[in-house]
Amino acid sequence: MFLRGAFLFLMGVFLISCNSEEKSESSEGFKNRLSKASNPYLKGHADNPVDWYEWGEEALRRAREENKPIVVSVGYSACHWCHVMEEESFMDTAVAAVMNKNFISIKVDREERPDIDKIYMDAAQLLNGSGGWPLNVIALPDGRPFFAGTYFPKDQWIKLLKQVAQTYNEDKEELVRTADALAKGIREGNSLDSLQSDSSELSSKENYLNLIQPWKEEFDTYRGGYKSEQKFPLPVSWDALLQYYYLTGDQEVLEFVEATLGNMGEGGIYDHLGGGFARYTTDSKWLVPHFEKMLYDNAQLISLYARAYKLTGKKEYASIIRESLDFVERELSNGEGGYYSSINADSDGEEGEYYVWTTQEINDVLSSKEADLILDYYNIESYGNWENGKNILYRNYDLKEYADERALDLSELNNILSRAKQKLFTYRNNRKRPSTDNKIITSWNALMIQAYIDAFTALKDERYLKRAENTAGFLISNLGDPEHGLKRSYMDGEKGKAAFLDDYSYLGNALINLYQINFDKKWLTTAKNITDYAITHFEDDSSGMFFYTSDNADQLITRQFEIDDNVLPSSNSVMALNLFLLGELTMDKKYSERSERMLTKVLNRVKKQPSHYANWTKLWGYKAYGIYEVAILGEKAIEKNILLQSEYFPTALFMGGTAENLPLLEGKLVPGSTLIYVCQNKTCKYPVEEVLEAKNMLNSNQQSFSGFTNW
Repeated sequence: MFLRGAFLFLMGVFLISCNSEEKSESSEGFKNRLSKASNPYLKGHADNPVDWYEWGEEALRRAREENKPIVVSVGYSACHWCHVMEEESFMDTAVAAVMNKNFISIKVDREERPDIDKIYMDAAQLLNGSGGWPLNVIALPDGRPFFAGTYFPKDQWIKLLKQVAQTYNEDKEELVRTADALAKGIREGNSLDSLQSDSSELSSKENYLNLIQPWKEEFDTYRGGYKSEQKFPLPVSWDALLQYYYLTGDQEVLEFVEATLGNMGEGGIYDHLGGGFARYTTDSKWLVPHFEKMLYDNAQLISLYARAYKLTGKKEYASIIRESLDFVERELSNGEGGYYSSINADSDGEEGEYYVWTTQEINDVLSSKEADLILDYYNIESYGNWENGKNILYRNYDLKEYADERALDLSELNNILSRAKQKLFTYRNNRKRPSTDNKIITSWNALMIQAYIDAFTALKDERYLKRAENTAGFLISNLGDPEHGLKRSYMDGEKGKAAFLDDYSYLGNALINLYQINFDKKWLTTAKNITDYAITHFEDDSSGMFFYTSDNADQLITRQFEIDDNVLPSSNSVMALNLFLLGELTMDKKYSERSERMLTKVLNRVKKQPSHYANWTKLWGYKAYGIYEVAILGEKAIEKNILLQSEYFPTALFMGGTAENLPLLEGKLVPGSTLIYVCQNKTCKYPVEEVLEAKNMLNSNQQSFSGFTNW
């Protein structure tokens, strides 16, 4: 009944002719109530003639009082098509007249209010089978949606609005029936009743090994990434696959991850002059990006390249790490330890204009020798390798391969290339820069803490550890609230609204891992407090999972669960990992039992679609193969820890310092010595002083130790 009603309504909307033009004009000088918003995306719509509201009781109350349907338009600052629709429709006075007369219009930044975005994206998926941004939803005055779509050209949008307004006035019951059915579908899709498994499977290596077969079917083994006409960086998946290789030795998996990282680093998705990655490419070869740069992508990719570097030692990975961190620090840092959310794709309304080149520009900026090299090395064509004679920089070789292919001296080639790139970078800096969204989001900044931790352990640059510590301090000082929990965002000195589960889980994870590097127990204590708050305010007692919103958040159609891993790891998978780690470090069963319950609940889904639950497979690997507990006690504990973690040990948990302040550290401090204890299941081998000996123990990858004793 739901699908039939939705289908009939949509057919009624889209059978309208879209050929005629509405007479209209653009608005100048007008300011709506969003001019008072602190959010940069919302504030960017302040000059629209549309009478926008922020999401909140004021807008919903007015919709109820005036009995008007609601238009909810969801987007974000770096979204190209969001800006296109704003310019075409929301800046247009004829469109605004229809919206203002017949609807209450609400603008939402999906990055600040992901809870609203998730609800309405589910509606779009149920109605259309797909979604995207801008996400434009039409709902009853109580917020229940009956229509959802993405980008609409102006003519189609205005006719859609008129048809909806007419239907609302003449046949509201049909829309109410559709909204009822759609709300029911959203709730049912969010149900966890079908999740069940057998906890005995968690320790099965055979079952863990078998998860790779359906996963491999998605591999594009030639170009890397998954088989798709578009390519998205999915660092969650590839990080999990690195761990799978580490535990199983499956060479095919490692080769796939290396192909992915290599093709991304050579492709147009990577900024070869300024560092950093764009969000995705519109082609299957990693060449043509959508040019927006997101903090969460770059943070996770820095971590991924750092872990891959520790595993493989490939120098090109180290270059990408350094260049990408330079980009983040130069263009996204607020100078106080916080990092901004994103950089727009557009400059002066043109997508990618800041990043692309003509051959004439190359020849004007560089010497003839430098230009010849750059044009060839980065595949720049006189007719353009992209649109309108413009070129996206990408390469087909690393520098050594290129030198060998053309019988060039590698050192001289590197000097010329570095000099030429610096000239082009300087020239590019004088162009009109794309705008930056200066929201500082808790969860994404937590990913930057992890990025700096991983970069530090891989490259041993002390600046990176200091930045990780600075960002952790910044978030706790500016987004923490001992009584009311974390805040989601921070802008221009103002705290945003209440945080969501990903903010708690990501920050908790980053702080646990920061403790594992510098052995400062305050970070572990803070992580524990953050997790305890989440248990109190987010946990669902019946399922053992955690709601995405707290028990005192705005009440929407339903309290959702975030289970699937995607571009970002699901907040529940990260929380389950945190609970496992806290259980190991504190030996408190309230954490470890919760973690096991969560993993058991999703295990059947993980086995069927491992690529959709990649972060969960990391926890499964811990349970199936066991983890190492590494305790380092003594005056040189931190020094030895840093040396030890320069290699890739994804299933090792590190703790220590100069005090026996955790259960696993008790009785292990020997005055005058710094000893390393390699343990499993709380049972340790005889301690060693040399880092190399400890590395050999970890590299043995034995899951059942002989010669262990209770130290």
